[in-house]
Amino acid sequence: MGNVILKTTGIKRAFDTPAGKFWALKGIDLEIEEGRFVILKGRSGSGKTTLMNILNSLDDPTEGDVFVEGVNLRSLSERERENLRRRKMGFVFQSVSLIPSLNAFQNVEFSMRMAGMKINKETNERVTECLKLVGLGNRMNHMSAEMSGGEQQRVAIARALSHRPKIIFADEPTAELDSSMAARVTAILKEMTRREGVTVLMTTHDVGLMGAADQVIELESGERINV
Repeated sequence: MGNVILKTTGIKRAFDTPAGKFWALKGIDLEIEEGRFVILKGRSGSGKTTLMNILNSLDDPTEGDVFVEGVNLRSLSERERENLRRRKMGFVFQSVSLIPSLNAFQNVEFSMRMAGMKINKETNERVTECLKLVGLGNRMNHMSAEMSGGEQQRVAIARALSHRPKIIFADEPTAELDSSMAARVTAILKEMTRREGVTVLMTTHDVGLMGAADQVIELESGERINV
């Protein structure tokens, strides 16, 4: 058994609505070991994105606690949380959001700057390494408009990986891709856990991708339905 990198106890999240409180999460307990590829599964509205945003400290639970490498996020200031996200977390979203005025290499390099890394020969080599890892070694100088949706998403993965985070959060990264490219992007994320030792947590409702996971966590109506 590996070290537990991410743990929650009794996570609940309520939102105020005209009809009263809506409980999007209803008491989620989970443990995720480092270096694992984990899929957070559930239909639209199941609470996947709400839970992910709590796990990566972009949102606070109404009740319960989140521990990252044993540290309770409640004990951190907002600045400390921001530093945690910048230095120890990487993000891949459904909407790729590359900077259109930068090429693939520059987009990845920019992420390293945002993580507080000094740009030098070593970091430039890391950018090249990450783009080669996602199969884009020959596309480093291409602008986003010159790349397909699948290629752009692979740049986003390289960007998330570049500063050597502990955890990558990938929120529906395959939703806008065809089944073949979705499988390829999922395989790349899985490979990152083996080659880089990073933990990947990916949300999806695509049952065809479940076989790649080391662990599947399924939500339904805000509750975990598997153990």
